[in-house]
Amino acid sequence: MIVTISGPIGSGKTTVCNLLSSRLNVPCVVSGHIFRQMAKELKMSLAEFGRLAERDPKYDHELDERMVNIAREGKDIVLEGRLTAYMLQRHGIDAVKVYLDAPVDVRVRRVVERECQDLDTARDELLEREECEATRYRQYYGIDIRDKSVYDLIIDTGALRPEEVVERIVEAVRERYG
Repeated sequence: MIVTISGPIGSGKTTVCNLLSSRLNVPCVVSGHIFRQMAKELKMSLAEFGRLAERDPKYDHELDERMVNIAREGKDIVLEGRLTAYMLQRHGIDAVKVYLDAPVDVRVRRVVERECQDLDTARDELLEREECEATRYRQYYGIDIRDKSVYDLIIDTGALRPEEVVERIVEAVRERYG
Protein backbone atom coordinates (compact mmCIF):
# COMPACT_ATOMS: atom_id res chain seq x y z
CA MET A 1 0.00 0.00 0.00
CA ILE A 2 1.38 3.35 -1.07
CA VAL A 3 -0.27 6.70 -0.39
CA THR A 4 1.00 9.91 -1.95
CA ILE A 5 0.23 13.29 -0.41
CA SER A 6 0.61 16.34 -2.64
CA GLY A 7 -0.62 19.90 -2.66
CA PRO A 8 0.49 23.51 -2.57
CA ILE A 9 2.44 25.28 0.16
CA GLY A 10 0.50 25.51 3.41
CA SER A 11 -2.11 22.92 2.47
CA GLY A 12 -1.17 20.66 5.38
CA LYS A 13 0.83 18.02 3.52
CA THR A 14 3.50 17.36 6.11
CA THR A 15 1.12 17.44 9.07
CA VAL A 16 -1.28 15.04 7.39
CA CYS A 17 1.56 12.83 6.17
CA ASN A 18 2.90 12.42 9.70
CA LEU A 19 -0.54 11.77 11.22
CA LEU A 20 -1.44 9.30 8.47
CA SER A 21 1.86 7.49 8.91
CA SER A 22 1.10 7.02 12.61
CA ARG A 23 -2.49 6.01 11.96
CA LEU A 24 -1.53 3.38 9.36
CA ASN A 25 1.62 2.40 11.26
CA VAL A 26 3.79 2.80 8.15
CA PRO A 27 6.83 4.98 7.43
CA CYS A 28 6.48 8.45 5.96
CA VAL A 29 8.95 9.96 3.50
CA VAL A 30 8.80 13.73 3.00
CA SER A 31 10.42 15.02 -0.18
CA GLY A 32 11.65 18.11 1.65
CA HIS A 33 13.68 15.88 3.97
CA ILE A 34 15.29 14.19 0.96
CA PHE A 35 16.03 17.62 -0.53
CA ARG A 36 17.75 18.58 2.73
CA GLN A 37 19.72 15.30 2.68
CA MET A 38 20.86 16.02 -0.87
CA ALA A 39 22.11 19.46 0.25
CA LYS A 40 24.00 17.84 3.11
CA GLU A 41 25.55 15.28 0.75
CA LEU A 42 26.96 18.17 -1.28
CA LYS A 43 28.03 19.99 1.89
CA MET A 44 25.80 22.93 1.00
CA SER A 45 23.34 24.99 2.99
CA LEU A 46 19.71 24.50 2.10
CA ALA A 47 19.58 27.98 0.52
CA GLU A 48 22.71 27.31 -1.56
CA PHE A 49 21.37 23.97 -2.72
CA GLY A 50 17.99 25.54 -3.54
CA ARG A 51 19.68 28.09 -5.80
CA LEU A 52 21.68 25.31 -7.46
CA ALA A 53 18.52 23.26 -8.03
CA GLU A 54 16.82 26.27 -9.64
CA ARG A 55 19.68 26.50 -12.16
CA ASP A 56 20.14 22.79 -12.82
CA PRO A 57 17.18 20.45 -13.34
CA LYS A 58 19.24 17.35 -12.55
CA TYR A 59 18.61 17.88 -8.82
CA ASP A 60 14.84 17.88 -9.24
CA HIS A 61 15.16 14.76 -11.37
CA GLU A 62 17.35 13.09 -8.74
CA LEU A 63 14.87 13.91 -5.98
CA ASP A 64 12.02 12.44 -8.01
CA GLU A 65 14.04 9.35 -8.87
CA ARG A 66 14.76 8.77 -5.20
CA MET A 67 11.03 8.98 -4.41
CA VAL A 68 10.20 6.54 -7.24
CA ASN A 69 12.89 4.11 -6.04
CA ILE A 70 11.46 4.21 -2.52
CA ALA A 71 8.02 3.40 -3.96
CA ARG A 72 9.48 0.58 -6.08
CA GLU A 73 10.68 -1.16 -2.93
CA GLY A 74 7.04 -2.20 -2.57
CA LYS A 75 6.74 -1.46 1.12
CA ASP A 76 3.70 0.09 2.77
CA ILE A 77 4.54 3.78 2.92
CA VAL A 78 3.24 7.34 2.79
CA LEU A 79 5.13 9.62 0.37
CA GLU A 80 4.80 13.40 0.49
CA GLY A 81 5.87 15.49 -2.47
CA ARG A 82 4.50 17.85 -5.10
CA LEU A 83 5.24 15.54 -8.05
CA THR A 84 5.10 12.13 -6.38
CA ALA A 85 1.65 11.22 -7.72
CA TYR A 86 2.68 12.13 -11.27
CA MET A 87 5.97 10.25 -11.01
CA LEU A 88 4.36 7.07 -9.67
CA GLN A 89 1.73 7.18 -12.38
CA ARG A 90 4.40 7.60 -15.06
CA HIS A 91 6.23 4.56 -13.67
CA GLY A 92 3.11 2.43 -13.32
CA ILE A 93 3.29 2.23 -9.53
CA ASP A 94 -0.07 1.79 -7.84
CA ALA A 95 -0.89 4.26 -5.07
CA VAL A 96 -3.76 6.13 -3.51
CA LYS A 97 -2.94 9.62 -4.75
CA VAL A 98 -4.21 12.43 -2.53
CA TYR A 99 -4.18 16.15 -3.24
CA LEU A 100 -4.63 18.55 -0.35
CA ASP A 101 -5.65 22.12 -1.00
CA ALA A 102 -6.93 25.14 0.89
CA PRO A 103 -7.83 28.71 0.00
CA VAL A 104 -4.82 30.98 -0.45
CA ASP A 105 -5.69 33.05 2.63
CA VAL A 106 -5.74 29.92 4.80
CA ARG A 107 -2.46 28.67 3.37
CA VAL A 108 -0.79 32.05 3.85
CA ARG A 109 -2.00 32.17 7.48
CA ARG A 110 -0.51 28.71 8.09
CA VAL A 111 2.82 29.79 6.61
CA VAL A 112 2.80 32.95 8.76
CA GLU A 113 2.22 30.86 11.90
CA ARG A 114 4.83 28.27 10.94
CA GLU A 115 7.57 30.62 9.76
CA CYS A 116 6.83 33.76 11.80
CA GLN A 117 6.59 35.98 8.73
CA ASP A 118 4.40 38.97 8.20
CA LEU A 119 1.26 38.38 6.14
CA ASP A 120 2.20 40.37 3.03
CA THR A 121 5.68 38.87 2.76
CA ALA A 122 4.33 35.36 3.25
CA ARG A 123 1.65 35.86 0.57
CA ASP A 124 4.12 37.31 -1.94
CA GLU A 125 6.69 34.55 -1.36
CA LEU A 126 4.09 31.77 -1.47
CA LEU A 127 2.61 32.97 -4.76
CA GLU A 128 6.05 33.59 -6.30
CA ARG A 129 7.33 30.15 -5.25
CA GLU A 130 4.24 28.41 -6.58
CA GLU A 131 4.53 30.16 -9.93
CA CYS A 132 8.25 29.31 -10.13
CA GLU A 133 7.52 25.65 -9.36
CA ALA A 134 4.70 25.49 -11.90
CA THR A 135 7.03 26.86 -14.57
CA ARG A 136 9.88 24.48 -13.66
CA TYR A 137 7.65 21.40 -13.59
CA ARG A 138 6.17 22.31 -16.96
CA GLN A 139 9.64 22.87 -18.45
CA TYR A 140 11.39 19.90 -16.82
CA TYR A 141 8.63 17.30 -17.01
CA GLY A 142 5.80 18.59 -19.18
CA ILE A 143 3.58 18.49 -16.07
CA ASP A 144 0.90 21.05 -15.36
CA ILE A 145 0.63 20.79 -11.57
CA ARG A 146 -2.71 22.53 -11.75
CA ASP A 147 -4.09 19.45 -13.54
CA LYS A 148 -5.53 17.36 -10.75
CA SER A 149 -6.81 14.47 -12.90
CA VAL A 150 -4.00 12.22 -11.62
CA TYR A 151 -5.43 12.25 -8.08
CA ASP A 152 -7.83 9.74 -6.56
CA LEU A 153 -8.88 12.07 -3.77
CA ILE A 154 -8.88 15.87 -3.53
CA ILE A 155 -9.49 17.37 -0.09
CA ASP A 156 -9.98 21.02 0.81
CA THR A 157 -8.24 21.24 4.18
CA GLY A 158 -9.27 24.84 4.80
CA ALA A 159 -12.09 24.11 7.25
CA LEU A 160 -11.00 20.65 8.40
CA ARG A 161 -8.88 19.54 11.31
CA PRO A 162 -5.90 17.40 10.26
CA GLU A 163 -7.49 14.36 11.93
CA GLU A 164 -10.58 14.77 9.73
CA VAL A 165 -8.39 14.86 6.63
CA VAL A 166 -6.60 11.71 7.76
CA GLU A 167 -9.92 9.94 8.31
CA ARG A 168 -10.97 10.67 4.72
CA ILE A 169 -7.68 9.30 3.42
CA VAL A 170 -7.94 6.18 5.57
CA GLU A 171 -11.40 5.55 4.07
CA ALA A 172 -9.94 5.80 0.55
CA VAL A 173 -7.10 3.44 1.49
CA ARG A 174 -9.59 0.91 2.87
CA GLU A 175 -11.65 1.12 -0.33
CA ARG A 176 -8.56 0.50 -2.47
CA TYR A 177 -6.66 -2.04 -0.40
CA GLY A 178 -9.27 -3.49 1.95
